[in-house]
Amino acid sequence: MAILKKNKKNELAKTERRVDAEKIIRNHIMWAMGAGTVPLPIIDAIGVTAIQIDMLRQLCILYEVDFHENQGKTLVSAIAGGSLARGTASLIKTIPGVGTLLGGAAMSVMSGATTYALGQVFIGNFEQGVQLIDFNIGKGDEIFEEAYEKGKEYVESIRKKD
Repeated sequence: MAILKKNKKNELAKTERRVDAEKIIRNHIMWAMGAGTVPLPIIDAIGVTAIQIDMLRQLCILYEVDFHENQGKTLVSAIAGGSLARGTASLIKTIPGVGTLLGGAAMSVMSGATTYALGQVFIGNFEQGVQLIDFNIGKGDEIFEEAYEKGKEYVESIRKKD
């Protein structure tokens, strides 16, 4: 009976931690979407990356995973930073007038979706006990692509609510 109570307690703790992780991700999605609208190309991408690294830091604290800034930058850049679409949306902003509007809207959605996907990749690994030092970037890329598509839908649902 004591083992059953302990298992229920552990499951409850996992559920609560997952809820907290989803809150961290959602907050950072909102910040990333805002940073994506910054009208200055490259500056927007730098801001989004900084927000994503902060999200990773907060998730590491929540899951009691050792966080090292350089390692975090490397992982975020390796998994999400190479997104061609993100760079293209940022560069569209260089077109006077309409480019700022179109690029800002596209960059906002991509920034939010990328942040969502990164968050899902990291919490999935952390829940399996994977430390940052042991993180498999190849496996992370696969999960990221799938989560990115879900992230676009998630971001659109947020935009419709607000």
